[in-house]
Amino acid sequence: MRYIVLAGFTAAVLWAARIRDIATLEGMQGIPLIGYGLVTGLNQTGDSPRTLFTLQSVANMLRRFGVSVPAQLVRTRNVAAVMVTATLPPFAKPGMHLDVQVSSLGDAESLQGGILLLTPLAAPDGTIYAVAQGAVSVGGYEFRALGSRALRNFVASGRVPAGAIVEREAPSEVIAQQQVRVLLHRPDFGLAHRVAEALGRLPELGAGAVTVVDATTVAVRFPAGQSRDQLMRLIARLEEVEVALDPPARVVVNERTGTIVIGGQVQLLPAVVAHGGLEVQIQRHVIISQPLPFTLGRTEVAEIGTIAVQQEQRRAVALPAAATVQDVATALNMLGVSPRDLIAILQALKEAGALTGELIVQ
Repeated sequence: MRYIVLAGFTAAVLWAARIRDIATLEGMQGIPLIGYGLVTGLNQTGDSPRTLFTLQSVANMLRRFGVSVPAQLVRTRNVAAVMVTATLPPFAKPGMHLDVQVSSLGDAESLQGGILLLTPLAAPDGTIYAVAQGAVSVGGYEFRALGSRALRNFVASGRVPAGAIVEREAPSEVIAQQQVRVLLHRPDFGLAHRVAEALGRLPELGAGAVTVVDATTVAVRFPAGQSRDQLMRLIARLEEVEVALDPPARVVVNERTGTIVIGGQVQLLPAVVAHGGLEVQIQRHVIISQPLPFTLGRTEVAEIGTIAVQQEQRRAVALPAAATVQDVATALNMLGVSPRDLIAILQALKEAGALTGELIVQ
């Protein structure tokens, strides 16, 4: 018997979370970095000669080391051109190490066992903040022999743990004009006002120090005359303040994986659900007809097909008004539907107006 478990919360329960978990201070966003590099040491699984930019890159690299080779004469499958990406965290200092992601840019079959050569990593404005180098970990494998192939996970991309070294300090400024701005991860006017009320209860802040700018932003003004150390301590206090959360009424389904997650405030209006599956099987059979011995007949090969149709009979289930997540799970388990069938049922309930919540199909 198949069972469906729907994750969610009870509508009457409010959960608390720290501000640091639901929001970010303005100025603490990371900076995306990107670079173009070469991965060497591959076992004949790199880019083919058809990838012209890899040949040109190899020739340019050799020229920097005093070896002059025309790009059209480079013939190697042990090198792959890759894009290297990373995120520079706020307040990163020179000497810090970052993890980087490496992905094939050409037609390389695998980056397994490769070494990323020294690659500068630049921000969108072109400023170089880090350099990356090191062994590539793909988290899988691919082996080929005598026409057979064994593959696990994707091997055309990987990571270089702690492979980048920060060369330039990231510009980060949290306090501007004696105030900080709290940016919510999810725009919500109700949550913004609850954040403002929670911060306004801090004794270190004066009356009117916290204001709601919009559904995403809450501004906090600090008292005058505070030292740098006092401001840092106050910011740490702000991040630890707890705020009541009201989970949104949202259903998220992923049709590629069959994953379904239903949020806490999702409810159902009165509805009747009947679900039945139609299964059609078509099989191909090959019949070989042999002639009798000592006759002039010929061996004939014929094909026939058989079609079998099976209709599943399932009873209808009535969903009561204001059904909770647990009620929905129980009713759909009675129907015996699979997760992929449940996606179709949820979409039909939304179209019928019986699903009170936002349906997101990924």
